[in-house]
Amino acid sequence: MPNLSKIPATSHQKIVNVAVAVIHYQAHYLLGFRDAAQHQGNRHEFVGGKIDADETAKQALIREVAEETGIDIHGNTVVKLGRLHHDYGDKQVSLQVYNIELTALQYEQHRHLRYGLEGQALKWVNKSALLAGEYHLPAANKTILEWLRLPTQIAITYPLAHFSDRPNPAAEWLTYHEEKVAPHAWLYIRVKDSGFDNSVKQLMTLRPDIQVILPFDHHMQSVQPDYQIVAHQISQTALMKWLNDGEHVSVGEQTSFNDRPLIVSCHDAASIYAANKLANARLQQQLPPVIGIFLSPLLATQTHPDTAPLGWSDWSTLAQLADMPVIGLGGLSPAMIERVAQYGGISVAGIRQFI
Repeated sequence: MPNLSKIPATSHQKIVNVAVAVIHYQAHYLLGFRDAAQHQGNRHEFVGGKIDADETAKQALIREVAEETGIDIHGNTVVKLGRLHHDYGDKQVSLQVYNIELTALQYEQHRHLRYGLEGQALKWVNKSALLAGEYHLPAANKTILEWLRLPTQIAITYPLAHFSDRPNPAAEWLTYHEEKVAPHAWLYIRVKDSGFDNSVKQLMTLRPDIQVILPFDHHMQSVQPDYQIVAHQISQTALMKWLNDGEHVSVGEQTSFNDRPLIVSCHDAASIYAANKLANARLQQQLPPVIGIFLSPLLATQTHPDTAPLGWSDWSTLAQLADMPVIGLGGLSPAMIERVAQYGGISVAGIRQFI
């Protein structure tokens, strides 16, 4: 795995390693404000600070949050969102970003915070306003906001073959998903059948509230309305082809999926390494980021009964390698989100328990 903290600087500048705490209670997020005299001053920021040489990122996170806000998070579930390397020109930073949800008691104790222990201004803001860009953040935080758009659960459509015993499988597929998909859900429409474009278009037209993830495929590019498409999904096979064909070829030339964020499917350490390379390449090219990986199979599934599951321990080890949020997939239900978070994931996805 590439260690972003060891990426060589393009100049003689020293890279500053920073732990970033995305602290929230439900939809209330805590932001600090940088003094005008500071680097990237007069901007809001997430709480955090430099990682000392003798501490881990999580240790730095707990220390910095306590020093800056007085909030003790050592007992909270701390979930890695991702790692980012950003060159501001006058300074290079490597951000290790973690998601921390406070308990109701913690929020009640600290929701009136207006100033931190170091005198800095603090503000609780609504997630929708934060994602809408109403708070000016340092440039490196743009990708973090994209990560935060991911919901805690993602539904995946049944394959057309699931309705093969019906007189009109395509019509049955459409009716089922139109009726069963939850309001405003993120839905990964996993299309493996040619000539299926019309059913996808119909579903999106009938359910304009859903947010759609589509597999990147040239015959799917014409699907409208495209405002519902929040991300393209890339298979592990396509990902490894990009890596093996050579990084001298631009991401755009290789894939042509430059208009949307990406979610990548990974099953092992090699594919996560490739996903990290792709994420960094897209950041360098100022393209929409890789906002997550489907890491699977965590548990045994009915759709792939012959595939050995990773299990919780190996899945967690792999999740720690990723430089972007990890989505648990394989034998899960929405109710398992807390356990997935304990093992390093920020979202769960599936078919049977989700639709």
